[in-house]
Amino acid sequence: MKRRTVAAGILALAGAALVAGPALAQGKAATLRIGWTSTDSPQDPYGIAANLFKQKVEALVPGKVQVNLFPNRQIGDEKELLEGMRFGTVDMGVITNAVVANLETGFQVNDLPFLYADEAQAHRVLDGPVGQELKDRLAKKGVIALGFMEGGFRNMINNKRPVVSPDDVKGVKYRVMQNPVFIDMFSSLGGNAVPMAWAEVFTAVQQGAIDGLEIPVAVIDATKYYEITKYLSLTNHTYSMIALLVSKRSFDKLPKDVQEAVRKAGAEATVEQRRIVGAQSQKIIADLGQKGMQVNKIGNPAQFRQSVKPVYEKFRPSIGSDLLDKVVAAVQ
Repeated sequence: MKRRTVAAGILALAGAALVAGPALAQGKAATLRIGWTSTDSPQDPYGIAANLFKQKVEALVPGKVQVNLFPNRQIGDEKELLEGMRFGTVDMGVITNAVVANLETGFQVNDLPFLYADEAQAHRVLDGPVGQELKDRLAKKGVIALGFMEGGFRNMINNKRPVVSPDDVKGVKYRVMQNPVFIDMFSSLGGNAVPMAWAEVFTAVQQGAIDGLEIPVAVIDATKYYEITKYLSLTNHTYSMIALLVSKRSFDKLPKDVQEAVRKAGAEATVEQRRIVGAQSQKIIADLGQKGMQVNKIGNPAQFRQSVKPVYEKFRPSIGSDLLDKVVAAVQ
């Protein structure tokens, strides 16, 4: 009888370990795999985000959680990472807002062109009621947002000509993310929007299949796009929020104290990541000029806003009229 009781206990523990998902056997650290598509470098906003989260959560609950890092699409492109988080096959990811918006369309509001005047304004909106509403919506889709981090404003780079006025966008083939807001933004400016997965873009520019793309300066530097593109125009057309996300299925299987540490580490990492990325952006712009890119500012931002005005109303239904009005009111 005693032997049967012991055997039953062992089987129960084994079953609990299997059900626990990211938590390993009793007494072992829980593991979380976090993926992103760009590099693991000190200049890359995504890499900075993942490393800060790892450092902070492992320090908060020593020995209870281990975060394993997977940069450079090692466990999937952004769409695959996000789908994996929904179904619990991927624990965590650092994901571009535009890709998150394909899952929860309310996030399209952050991609609206020329919406935020500067980073501080974007932070205030995302840290307030609007950001909380977006988090609540996403959680219903099986993904928890731990923080809305800094990707920096997106700018246009190409091999045709500098962009000073909306007319300079016309006829130029720009890779855009596979997101309808970005497609319509460039189409409204007269550009040829070419939706394309990130993994294909560098080669497409090299081979001349596309003329350029739109991208934050930190990612230009980290991924060496200065080697294959000539013009950097500081259009600041879209604030690039990058989201630190965790699968709800993975999160729910963690011990309560680890769950609390994950949330706290996400909040702390967000503050620090924004500070680091913001501080380095001006230096990066200067460095890109020294590396051979021709850098310019746009002439009149109001001209660009007028050109893209129809995009706001087109996406009002999918964003939600109330949410869009809240954001517009918050930035005025």
